[in-house]
Amino acid sequence: MHDAGRRLFLAAAGATGLAAALGGCAFPNTHRLPPAGPDGPLPADDSALLDDLEQRTFAFFRDTTPQDTGLAPDRWPNRSFASIAAVGFSLSAHVIGAGQGWIPHEQARNLVLNTLRFFRDAPQGPGARGTAGYRGFYYHFIDTGTGERFGTCELSTVDTALLLMGVLHAAAYFGGNHAHEVEIRRTAETLTERVDWPWAQHRPPSICHGWHPESGFIANDWKGYNEAMLVYLLALGSPGRTVRPDAWEAWCSTYAESWQTFHDHTHLHFAPLFGHQYTHCWVDFRGIRDAAMRERGFDYFENSRRATLAQRAYAQANPLGWAGYGGDIWGITACDGPADVHRLWRGELRRFRSYAGRGAGGHHTWDDGTLAPTAALGSLPFAPEVVVPALRALRRQYGQAIYAKYGFVDSFNPSFHYTDVALLHGRLVPGLGWVDTDHLGIDQGPIALMAANHRRDEVWRLMRGDAQMQRGLQRAGFRGGWL
Repeated sequence: MHDAGRRLFLAAAGATGLAAALGGCAFPNTHRLPPAGPDGPLPADDSALLDDLEQRTFAFFRDTTPQDTGLAPDRWPNRSFASIAAVGFSLSAHVIGAGQGWIPHEQARNLVLNTLRFFRDAPQGPGARGTAGYRGFYYHFIDTGTGERFGTCELSTVDTALLLMGVLHAAAYFGGNHAHEVEIRRTAETLTERVDWPWAQHRPPSICHGWHPESGFIANDWKGYNEAMLVYLLALGSPGRTVRPDAWEAWCSTYAESWQTFHDHTHLHFAPLFGHQYTHCWVDFRGIRDAAMRERGFDYFENSRRATLAQRAYAQANPLGWAGYGGDIWGITACDGPADVHRLWRGELRRFRSYAGRGAGGHHTWDDGTLAPTAALGSLPFAPEVVVPALRALRRQYGQAIYAKYGFVDSFNPSFHYTDVALLHGRLVPGLGWVDTDHLGIDQGPIALMAANHRRDEVWRLMRGDAQMQRGLQRAGFRGGWL
């Protein structure tokens, strides 16, 4: 599931703090606030509103990603380890920035080349220390200084896949004859070829969540439906160590139990919205269907649209009575939260969480009143008619507290006003509730990429021409549309 390692490091600690979660190795939590929200009236024009969101979100990756390594931080402004998934999003954000003229082409190219060189040359091996990865995979979190495994985190198949999607996107963009662009494409091929996908099929034909050098393979495999669709598409289309098509059949084998009708929208269910967004950041599913979706008569894009509309309908119904929820204020996904505590809310004992895989959908609902702007904004291409009003409402109602130099902070909770709690992240804002003070790379990324896809078909257009992704989709049985 989404960032299991982060939950182990952060959410399990609760009020005891980040240092305890990391075994005493944490950076100090200074609770520095991001710059104040923008002054002046809210843009009346939707295009100007989206322009501002895109450029601020891109600036997060531009300003926080080191040029010499590309090791994008997991979070900012609190110091953290690097997240290889955030690196993948950062690579794509820099491509978008170069394409829009927000950063010089040469600057973006140098960052991409340095990043790919770093991962190409980072040590690989089975040891618990002194490496960044093994068998072409990388550890979920790596030290920003040494580039080596951080703590005891897992070798992650899904986070490696998110990194590789950014690599492929960058290689598709830098297609010129300049020596650095040639090297980018060659290095991207090296990185994708050496991933040993069959090795990760510990219980074939499924692909495992990951591996620890201390204890071996994780007990769980990736099976649908969730964010790991891109794992199988990359593995099926790999130019190196590929997997058989029956891996996709294993992925789809649990679909029967995933179909739900939630608030009148029937779709493959996954409660946190990020699971309906991550693969779509790079893969254009409009008009293409595998066997499972041909049977249902619609595509995965429509599935994500239905999931988005169902979440909005859930917020309108607001069955738990949380503050702030409504038709324009909605969006639940994995994100930061105020604390791991139980407190009375309107006479009923409720459980609040720090970092957690929040979501809404039938018996899988986990909702503690925490809202994440990325949940709605990462669905911009699916349902712009409800997402753009959500963007405007978030800016209008909460903008001075949650919208800053780099766009939206990760999350906020209008129901949490408890002053007796030691917060892991964030602050209490009088009259508003708990507000995060961090931005998370893996939540900024979907905002940047999906805005570009909605407005300009920008990431999708390049990735439709990627040979590895075409092979993966075809071997998974996708047909029709642009494919």
